[in-house]
Amino acid sequence: MSSSRTTVVGVQVLPFVNDPYPVVDKAIAAIQTSGIRCIVTPMETVMEGPLEDCLKAAQAAHEACFDAGVQKAVTIIKISDAVNGSTIDDKLAKYR
Repeated sequence: MSSSRTTVVGVQVLPFVNDPYPVVDKAIAAIQTSGIRCIVTPMETVMEGPLEDCLKAAQAAHEACFDAGVQKAVTIIKISDAVNGSTIDDKLAKYR
């Protein structure tokens, strides 16, 4: 399989702090800075691109939590992949 095929990756960071929203904002900013296509939703940020790039962006989001001073965080990553690739638009087409 091609390493450049398009994948869809969902990432959710869960910083263990009293007010997680400023930390989550920093994690989202880290993903947006990566340049990868992304859509922020209420429960996670969904990215589209080569798997390696998406995972690097997810790692940047995870590390952004610690850069913000968090002592503990959990990051949940979901990957949708297919031999011919997987896109956000393909997944949402029947709902639009």
